[in-house]
Amino acid sequence: MVEPEERPSVAGQRLGAPESMGISTLEPGQRPPTMPPGRQISIRVQLLDDTQEVFEVSQRASGKALFDLVCAHLNLIEGDYFGLEFQDQRKMIVWLDLLKPILKQIRRPKNTILRFVVKFFPPDHTLLLEELTRYLFALQIKHDLACGRLTCNESSAALLVSHIVQSEIGDFDEVQCKQHLLNNKYIPEQDALMDKIIEYHRKHVGQTPAESDYQLLEIARRLEMYGVRLHPAKDREGTKLSLAVAHSGVLVFQGHTKINSFNWSKVRKLSFKRKRFLIKLRPDLNSNCQDTLEFMMGSRDCCKVFWKICVEYHAFFRLFEEPKPKPKPVLFTRGSSFRFSGRTQRQVIDYVKDSEFKKVPFERKHSKIQSSSGLSPFPPRLCAEGQGERNTSASAHQADSPVGRTQVTVENPALQRYTGSLTSQTNGCRNGTHDEADARLKPSPSKQQTEHLSTGPVSRSPQHSESPPAGQVMVNGQKQSLSLGQSPDGRQPSPLTSPLLTDAGFVRTDDEDEVRRKRFPTDKAYFIAKELLTTERTYLKDLEVITVSFQKSIGKDEAMPDSLRNLIFANFEPVYKFHETFLKDVEQRLAQWEGRSNAHIKGDYQRVGDVMLKNIQGLKLLTAHLQKHSEALLELERTCRSSRKLEGLCRDFELQKVCYLPLNIFFLRPLHRLMHYKQILERLCKHYPPTHDDFRDSRAALADISEMVVQLHGTLIKMENFQKLLELKKDLTGVDNLAIPGREFIRLGCLSKLSGNGLQQRMFFLFNDVLMYTSRGMTASNQFKVHGQLPLYGMTIRESEDEWGVPHSFTLFGQRQSVVVAASSASEMEKWVEDIKMAIELADKCNGPSTEILSSSFTDSKSPEESSADQESEDDLSASRTSLERQTPHRGNTTVHVCWHRNTSVSMVDFSVALENQLSGNLLRKFKNSNGWQKLWVVFTNFSLFFYKTHQDEYPLASLPLLGYSITIPSESENIHKDYVFKLHFKSHVYYFRSESEYTFERWMEVIRSATCSSSHIPSLSRKEPHIY
Repeated sequence: MVEPEERPSVAGQRLGAPESMGISTLEPGQRPPTMPPGRQISIRVQLLDDTQEVFEVSQRASGKALFDLVCAHLNLIEGDYFGLEFQDQRKMIVWLDLLKPILKQIRRPKNTILRFVVKFFPPDHTLLLEELTRYLFALQIKHDLACGRLTCNESSAALLVSHIVQSEIGDFDEVQCKQHLLNNKYIPEQDALMDKIIEYHRKHVGQTPAESDYQLLEIARRLEMYGVRLHPAKDREGTKLSLAVAHSGVLVFQGHTKINSFNWSKVRKLSFKRKRFLIKLRPDLNSNCQDTLEFMMGSRDCCKVFWKICVEYHAFFRLFEEPKPKPKPVLFTRGSSFRFSGRTQRQVIDYVKDSEFKKVPFERKHSKIQSSSGLSPFPPRLCAEGQGERNTSASAHQADSPVGRTQVTVENPALQRYTGSLTSQTNGCRNGTHDEADARLKPSPSKQQTEHLSTGPVSRSPQHSESPPAGQVMVNGQKQSLSLGQSPDGRQPSPLTSPLLTDAGFVRTDDEDEVRRKRFPTDKAYFIAKELLTTERTYLKDLEVITVSFQKSIGKDEAMPDSLRNLIFANFEPVYKFHETFLKDVEQRLAQWEGRSNAHIKGDYQRVGDVMLKNIQGLKLLTAHLQKHSEALLELERTCRSSRKLEGLCRDFELQKVCYLPLNIFFLRPLHRLMHYKQILERLCKHYPPTHDDFRDSRAALADISEMVVQLHGTLIKMENFQKLLELKKDLTGVDNLAIPGREFIRLGCLSKLSGNGLQQRMFFLFNDVLMYTSRGMTASNQFKVHGQLPLYGMTIRESEDEWGVPHSFTLFGQRQSVVVAASSASEMEKWVEDIKMAIELADKCNGPSTEILSSSFTDSKSPEESSADQESEDDLSASRTSLERQTPHRGNTTVHVCWHRNTSVSMVDFSVALENQLSGNLLRKFKNSNGWQKLWVVFTNFSLFFYKTHQDEYPLASLPLLGYSITIPSESENIHKDYVFKLHFKSHVYYFRSESEYTFERWMEVIRSATCSSSHIPSLSRKEPHIY
């Protein structure tokens, strides 16, 4: 092997810059890490571009010394996202411990190849500020696709490969593209997707390699298996599961389906004892017991490997700085001394932003086109500042390396497939001597208060991912935008892995089981089909609000122009008639399915995918009508602004019982229903094995509906924002035009404003350009009066609890006014601060404050009605609005008023989830002090439960707003000896609900959690961000 010739570096020159194989940014004048004295050993490292390089290190060197050499060779600044993994003597894939000597971890270094791979996967690739870092992440995605670790649907796989091909061969040429795909295999089933890959590649003309990397990461990060490394385990009852860790917390998988997750804010402690891995959750506010989940892994070593990577993930993503080492005990040690070593994500981002580095070209090994080196980290359209020359030497070469005596050999082996063990990609295992090790997870300084007890049960992290904007392809067939504790795609947590869904406290009789078994089929597919039936009934009733009730209410009144009348009803009636037929088909199939009571008989009627496929193909023909619905909503609003008579007619119609939601929400129902179909089909495809008779039809129907969702999703996002602005306009007085072009709603909720008279309750409304604060009026319309508008342009925010002595307070410094406000809790404060900071950044990127806002009044004017409003009893008001036996004025029961009385807040993401995450069906209801159960038809939507006697009823009997409520399982002391019962409670209000099966029980738990569990806005926003802002 030829040693490279040593050359002195020029002062101030980038080390190795002239002949670098992959330089991004390295601090000017930085020297390679110093080596301890002693004999040198050779360590072979395989990089992400499949080249292998040999590094000379001291036999006393630690893992960090070798890792620094690799990063220095690549001139990689953001190296903290990466790690070195290898197979140890136990045949386990482990991470190289940076604090321990290399030879204590690798017994035979000459026969060991370490792999330089991505270790920490951030949720947002825009946090990767260097082009080289994004390129290395793209190579990791390419590896994961090829080895089958990153699974996704066919459309997503084809789109990912098309971006890889674009980065490697450039703009589309049919002959060249086909030949390249024949010579290179990127995914296991590539031949079957050849035409689709070519079709997508054709659309990437003009896209640079850097842009292709960016788009590749944009798609990959939305996939459920992005960055997931599965560790096999079992629950207490022996069910085979897999554990994984992500930026948000610990995940539980069944196969490749995520069934549960435990956010870091909910986790109090992680530990292991022998083969048992233990997750201790923070106690529930509504119970005295502490929940500890237990999983059995293959061995103690497997437990320790997974525990260590959990500790590192928590520290990297949650802490502000590297945790300090524990002091060594004098006599005895207990537990493990392992700790995270290196910079946290926050430190990496701050370091790169605060430092100025020269951009140096680097080579893309597999690319046949020139690569760029000056990519902006947050581009609206990725642009390159310069291009580097492509090195045509592909065999062996000599490089002037910054690491001294580094022997380099460039090889091009076939893509190495990682070991099939599910314990791969885990943290390096240290040779501990104790049977138990644990780590008490330390919250970051700003989150120490938020990581206390949280209301409601253990929540699951979002699994429902958002569709990309119109014009892009569906990613993994999922729509993404949920906060914690929500899962509208129907992937329910196993009762064996969540303490909420266990059978504790239930006494089931054999007679009940027998009656239930004989009454209807027990197959999960049946209950999925039944959910389709129940929600379709509700959807048809919602369409009738427009096509029957609204049309009848308007009549032939001249206030509505004929053009608007035709635009609305000519585009809603065909959709209504279609779904009438669809509902009959589903009802007929369910009746036939229920008629076959013997469970062992699998007839042609025990399926629903064929019905879905036939009708969705028919629904695609109505796409033109669906696109007109948003136009109808816009035109209706324009006409109402110019015609007070029509505005009055619409207002009067909204006061009718049949219009149980704001009228403009019903205009969006057909678009929301597409999301529901997609979620139902996803659950069906997850349930069926590929050999099932109904699998092919279900998958085909899912592909068709996903295509429609992609086509219409951009319109839906815009219309949801517009609809919300229209709804808020009815709740506010003192502002002329709320729905101005470009304004986007972000969050509303209660905060206390500090004034001369102390803390005064105010309702705050956050938009992308202004923050409004209001007080509740005492008028008949119950509107909120706007007292001030704070432009976000130039605003700063600072936590000020110590300054004012008010818990959870922060100060907003505007250009003309400063305001001190306080939240009701640490979690509420965190959500407000995060959203306001995000909105300020957005406003600062725009061209300045709106002239409309600058001309507004900024004084905090008080009125007599404002003072009296503050004296109202919240208990009395909330009681009047939560009783199931009492009706309330229409405007007094809106989400804004519920937030006011229950002192909470909701975001635009939460509104979208509540509308798209609809569920309906029969439930048995029981009050706290009653003995009997009452059967009701229940509809969940828009943060509320609506109660009907039967599904044929025209309007609900009562409603229950769920904001502020907690959902739990009844305890043994409550003597609810029935199956599938959940409890809703707020202060003294307690309701029990009983479902018919385990599947429906878990579905109701999921959707209600989406309206009751308070969660951080950041995970939700990361999914919604591409569409809202």
